[in-house]
Amino acid sequence: MTIGVPKEIKSGETRVSMTPSLCRRCVALGARVLIQKSAGLTAGFADAEYRAGGATLVADAAKVWRASELILKVKEPLPAEYGLLQQGQALFTYLHLAAGPELAKVLLKKNILGISYETVAGVDGSFPLLKPMSQIAGRLSIQIGAYFLQTQHGGSGVLLGGIPGTMPGHVVVVGAGNSGAHAVQMAAGMGARVTVLDLDTRKLEALDTEYRGRIVTLMSNPANLEHEVADADLLIGAVLIPAAKAPTVVSKKMVARMRPGSVIVDIAIDQGGCIESIRPTSHEQPVYHDHGVVHYAVPNMPALVGRTSTLGLTQATEPYVAMLVRQGVRRALAEHEGLQRGLNTDGGKIVYPAIAKALGYA
Repeated sequence: MTIGVPKEIKSGETRVSMTPSLCRRCVALGARVLIQKSAGLTAGFADAEYRAGGATLVADAAKVWRASELILKVKEPLPAEYGLLQQGQALFTYLHLAAGPELAKVLLKKNILGISYETVAGVDGSFPLLKPMSQIAGRLSIQIGAYFLQTQHGGSGVLLGGIPGTMPGHVVVVGAGNSGAHAVQMAAGMGARVTVLDLDTRKLEALDTEYRGRIVTLMSNPANLEHEVADADLLIGAVLIPAAKAPTVVSKKMVARMRPGSVIVDIAIDQGGCIESIRPTSHEQPVYHDHGVVHYAVPNMPALVGRTSTLGLTQATEPYVAMLVRQGVRRALAEHEGLQRGLNTDGGKIVYPAIAKALGYA
């Protein structure tokens, strides 16, 4: 098997889908590995490290795509890469197809076997390849929110932890999954007042037990959302339905009631976002103002910490990549139910029901 690792081209992307260590393992299992030159530099991995691991370094991205049976990426192919996809090729990456109808059409037209990191399932029903990036995004959301709350960045000038004699900032987290729980952890650690809302009482109970009353847990219903969003200095949108488009849970009307200079960070933007007033931003232009509120919605937020994100992602993907090399793509999919759950497109069809429904193919 030949595995191709092209350099990521998404704006501000610093991650790479293969470390030199993973490269070494794939080569030891009999794979040929093609790495585009400088693909790992922004994550702290030099070309020489890949060469020492047995990879062949290639200058041209097109050569990597053309010569590879399996393409290993971090982010979904962008329009500039659509023409590089080869008929019948296998692709293993984050796809987020529910929010990418144009990409879905290209994958179907080119008969791409698309395995998406975010829908690969663990034996316990979890999503092990989505988890590390959700954790990083959750933690980063508080750092980012604190930064844009500063007056010189257009924020309200609130210090999340406050000081003695002043009220700490109020962080409202909507969604208590992986990303939401890690946002709560960071916000509580900074000394903020923290409120978290979710529909799942088990998640709320777990957080209540963990923090022993230091945070407020509330059921996510319209009345609670309206009240808490209006009082938030920093609002974190962390509602995610794996593979499906994120539901809109915070309306423009709620956003309009927030104090001027408050900040919204929508972690769910990869799946369309869960705040009605949100739209994707970029690392070059990370925020915009709407209703006087600062909005941040960078889809590849974990790229801010490319080294940590790459290590977290690849240690999660390595067992699956090794399986694909050792058994071949088709056999690995047939024999591993969790990896099979990662299959989004095959034979010119969308084979993941939630995605097919979201895009109108069901």
